[in-house]
Amino acid sequence: MAADARDRLTGDVTDGVGDDGTDRVIDRMADIVADGVRQRVPDGVRDGPVDGVPQGPPSDGVRGRAAGGAGDRAAWAAAPAAVALADAPGGREVPRPLTAHACWYPSADPSGERIAFVCDRGGVPQLWTGPAHGAGAEGPRLLDAGPDPVTEAAWSPDGRWIAYTVAPGGGELTRVLCVRPDGTGRHIVAGAEPGSSAYLGCWAPDGSAVAVTVALPPGGPDGPAEDRPGGRDLLAAHLVDPDGVRSPVLLAAERGAATLRVCDVSRDGRLALVRRGPRGRREAVVVRTADRSAAAELRVADGDPWIGRFARDGRTVWLRSDHGREFAALLALRLDAAGAATGLSVAAQRAECDLELLAFTADGRSAALAWNVRGASELRLVDLAGSVAAADGGDAGRAVGLEHEVVTRIAPAGAAGAVLALAGSQRRPGVWWLPGGGAPVRTGWSSRDEDAVPPGRPPVRPVALRPVARDGLALGGWYYRAAGPDGGRPAPCVVHLHGGPEDQERPVFSPLYHELLGRGLDVFAPDVRGSSGYGRSFTDADLGAGRFAALDDVADCVAHAVLAGLADPARIAVMGHSYGGYLTMASLVWHPELFRTGVAVCGMSDFATFFAGTEPWIAESAAHKYGHPERDRDLLRSLSPMSRVDALRVPLLAVHGEHDTNVPPGESDQFVRAAREHGLPAELLVLRDEGHEFRRADNRRRFRRSAADWLERHLR
Repeated sequence: MAADARDRLTGDVTDGVGDDGTDRVIDRMADIVADGVRQRVPDGVRDGPVDGVPQGPPSDGVRGRAAGGAGDRAAWAAAPAAVALADAPGGREVPRPLTAHACWYPSADPSGERIAFVCDRGGVPQLWTGPAHGAGAEGPRLLDAGPDPVTEAAWSPDGRWIAYTVAPGGGELTRVLCVRPDGTGRHIVAGAEPGSSAYLGCWAPDGSAVAVTVALPPGGPDGPAEDRPGGRDLLAAHLVDPDGVRSPVLLAAERGAATLRVCDVSRDGRLALVRRGPRGRREAVVVRTADRSAAAELRVADGDPWIGRFARDGRTVWLRSDHGREFAALLALRLDAAGAATGLSVAAQRAECDLELLAFTADGRSAALAWNVRGASELRLVDLAGSVAAADGGDAGRAVGLEHEVVTRIAPAGAAGAVLALAGSQRRPGVWWLPGGGAPVRTGWSSRDEDAVPPGRPPVRPVALRPVARDGLALGGWYYRAAGPDGGRPAPCVVHLHGGPEDQERPVFSPLYHELLGRGLDVFAPDVRGSSGYGRSFTDADLGAGRFAALDDVADCVAHAVLAGLADPARIAVMGHSYGGYLTMASLVWHPELFRTGVAVCGMSDFATFFAGTEPWIAESAAHKYGHPERDRDLLRSLSPMSRVDALRVPLLAVHGEHDTNVPPGESDQFVRAAREHGLPAELLVLRDEGHEFRRADNRRRFRRSAADWLERHLR
């Protein structure tokens, strides 16, 4: 193509080759996109930049929701602009580091010798690097000593940059940064614009660009928001040059989307793998980068957003999918030269088990598969080039022994190795190096098992319980028994309800549970209908009016613990976070006779005010789970705890992060005020500099102790 056409799109002032003289992926993609521009420049889109913004081809969106004209201009106006920041590396040591720290979200450099990871040893999740194995002379290094919590990290395939996501002020809006492995060159890649949010996608295979998705606030550059139950004005996914030499390349754009994450780019730059859709309706979309049209689509599972990747030749895409299935498996979607689907087969599956994590070696020939087996993880390494049996593929390959119960992340490390993030009931989260053909080895900078808690009171290993709901549905959960002089007698018990609703209770160490157990309170953490890990039908069983059955499940779980002789029926409390906070408030007004008190954390109390105040992309997913705020108004009113607050009979503690925009703090405030108006003791604890998740060590400690004090006061 003509050089001037490419320059108009990319702003490229270099010769477009990498250090080894080969074309870089972002340049090849710019060529592909620019060729499409020459074929179809829409009316109103000029050839050259407008106010410094490169103009691009019209978008049909991933699903045709950002089509042409003003919508296309909005997508290109959303192209992220880099913002330089001062370098902020820390020293090799941290003053008074937390002994019982946690490390998670590892990503290795191309050699597999060093690992970038998130660690809270300084009191807030921050970006660190450390050696993958061996003590060596060089310990862990803090790359960003800033106050904003880090949520994820990804080392570039060429080793030159580390991309990572931060949550300014601990809130829900995030931005993507890049920094060099020596701590220099720190800059914002996306999300610097007021009111916008950005999250991380994949790196291009050669490291020439990183994918980011920018979410524009309602009423952005394309005018007022459409009348819909949720969705930002626009989600736009771009490939961005971390060096700032080439202009961003637009990959996908969609209106009213709940999510839009670029999970992989083919080696020739012709195709991108995009994950889209709200919870419960996720899709993998193979996008042609030339015109951003959808070449193939397939339903994929909820959970980890990294759903798969292309084979090296771009003619197969490996996916973690529950398409037409109860449980997620590894599927192989065959593609033609244009990216259209030509066949689908099962590469690995296990009966009654979800495939929840997968990672691939650099050459794409092998994969590490983590299976969810009744809440614990089993890890296997499989050869994708060989024959993976469809019927029993979950048992193919090499089993990897794990020291702890749950794998939370897998990432490739070097030619044949991997790094694992592990969690378990006896330790804080940590990172293990998995050499090719070897056994996992704990990294030297991960905390030791014996440092999980102060000496004298070891963590409690839970036992699995299998309650049965009143309609015969089998439920699940884990019971933690507090040590004490009462022996086998029924004990005061806190029923803790997870969020989601499609989260799952896992047998991992919880500082909150440890605090409650130390006060002599048992903890029962059940999985009511709507949870993941039990099949698609179980997860969908609470949709719409099925929520009433989920509320009855809470009562049935209490009855199970009482009849088993574990819980004292006169001393039971209910507690939960997010959706679990909603279930807590709902359980207190639907089954007030069962509980002595409750602790609701970041929960919804009224669906009308929740839908009016939440992030639009949250509303998009919530409408599918709970009901549409307009069409299902009566159902949502009947499901709202505020509609039955007259039935509340016991004291309540509500806890909320001040910057929570997923579930606004007003949801807790109005329920506490209503409880007080009914003459009941009720308190609201607002944690500063926190959002929907509590990330700072001092705030997490304050929350645990305040909740434990409240529960001990009302149950002991």
